[in-house]
Amino acid sequence: MKGPAVTAAALVGALVLAGCGSEDSGADTGADLSVGSAYMPQPVSDSMAAGFLTITNDGGAEDELTSVTSEAGDVGVHETVDGTMKEADSLPIPAHGRLVLESGGNHLMFENLKHRPKEGETVSVELHFAHSDPVTVEIPVKAATYRPTAGSPEHSGHAGRSDHSDHSDQSDQSDQSDQSDQSGQSSH
Repeated sequence: MKGPAVTAAALVGALVLAGCGSEDSGADTGADLSVGSAYMPQPVSDSMAAGFLTITNDGGAEDELTSVTSEAGDVGVHETVDGTMKEADSLPIPAHGRLVLESGGNHLMFENLKHRPKEGETVSVELHFAHSDPVTVEIPVKAATYRPTAGSPEHSGHAGRSDHSDHSDQSDQSDQSDQSDQSGQSSH
């Protein structure tokens, strides 16, 4: 009679584990992040550059971009409020929404570059979030004068310009307005 008792115990154990798994996984309620439209205009400075991308959250819970790391140099997350740029501790990614990092708005700021990225190269970054696992993105370096494709959903209606005049050696980037590309996509 050990057979049925062992089978019943195994069945109960499997049901308990299945119940725990569905409650803890949060598949329907957690953040579901993907990254696209990543690019970096070829820097005009030897030590600084800007990076742009879109983080899409198809999940039912908000998350936050808390930091970005890269072997290319120091990376800060900058927000633009009332035309003024400042480093941000984090930026929210709404549930069923997007965080758009774009020229003239919130963006990534690379400082103390180890070498000046050239058009055609890629810069690897790791995005860190409050609740989700890190995501690695290969950001393609585009021409300094690169313009986004007309009608890009990430940037339609955004006519900002990059103005890093409060960053030394960065004022020449004001020519690099709103830029986008579908390469440099990553999914979590």
